[in-house]
Amino acid sequence: MQTVRHSEQTLRTALISKNPVLVSQYEKFNPAERRLMNEAFQPASDLFGPITLHSQSDWITSHPEPPQDFEEFFNAPSRKTPSPEKRSIYIQCIGLLGNTRIISEEYIKWLKGYCEAFFYGLTVKLLEPVPVSATRCSFRVNDSTQNLQIHAGHILKFLKRRKPEDAFCVVGITMIDLYPRDSWNFVFGQASLTDGVGIFSFARYGSDFYNSSCGSNRKALQKKSANDYSVFDNYYVPEVTSVLLLRSCKTLTHEIGHIFGLRHCQWLACLMQGSNHLEEADRRPLNLCPICLRKLQCAIGFNIVERYKALVRWIDDESTDTPRVTPKHSREESVNLPKPVEAFKEWKEWIMKCLAVVQK
Repeated sequence: MQTVRHSEQTLRTALISKNPVLVSQYEKFNPAERRLMNEAFQPASDLFGPITLHSQSDWITSHPEPPQDFEEFFNAPSRKTPSPEKRSIYIQCIGLLGNTRIISEEYIKWLKGYCEAFFYGLTVKLLEPVPVSATRCSFRVNDSTQNLQIHAGHILKFLKRRKPEDAFCVVGITMIDLYPRDSWNFVFGQASLTDGVGIFSFARYGSDFYNSSCGSNRKALQKKSANDYSVFDNYYVPEVTSVLLLRSCKTLTHEIGHIFGLRHCQWLACLMQGSNHLEEADRRPLNLCPICLRKLQCAIGFNIVERYKALVRWIDDESTDTPRVTPKHSREESVNLPKPVEAFKEWKEWIMKCLAVVQK
């Protein structure tokens, strides 16, 4: 295992900058907020640790790219900032996220609530879910997994056409695997920063994705036209679990972060680290390091403490948007559908430590 460490001065400059204007901006944070942010360059900090690399296949090793400090983010000509007229994040569900319509609807509400807390200060809205056929995208069966895949680039064009006037961005979410072009095996997600749209798949985050092959679909596809989407009618959807919800929240916020102009983080362990595979994605924390947190705060203008409190409320409020429901095809009158937040407990403890620092 390799540890990526930066000097205290390097981290200080990456966070605060040497530009007098940006230094002055940083000093406008209240003392409690600065105390938390300064943990970035405290060697003994137990809140923000270094990045660890476990194999040559990890992102930083296999995808070398220049790091982005706050000053570079601030000065980026392509950076997108919400305006008073465009302060809404829209979520577009493509296909079902759960094995019934009602479970799928609840799952989307959980993701909506999480995004509202994470991107505190912006409004998150839901577009009416659509089937794959509505996108008119290309699709195929993956040679390796034998699972169905839909074309990410075609979905982006669909989302661009549906982008509302007040949207800062529109993000599509699906439980169907994605591919960006014929020569690629798969992609977790794809976004267009220029158009403010993105599409992200949670398919490979299900515990049994590699055991859920649709081998019969290859023969079925051979008998159907390229425009016959009935092959998706009974597509396999993984069971909704706490780990799946955590992975979904992590991917969704990471990718929306890119739309704000945040590049892959190479400073500290951070949500914005790149990931090449599921094991690496699971090591990536849910939280932003102080450098990336300052970037997002600059774009949105939220109060850092209030944002952390909103995230704790989302974790604690297990009953939010979870009425007693009757799943489709169920013989039972109703079932409880609590928000599965067990996997978030460790992160809640981390947030409470951050709040303790600012409340000293």
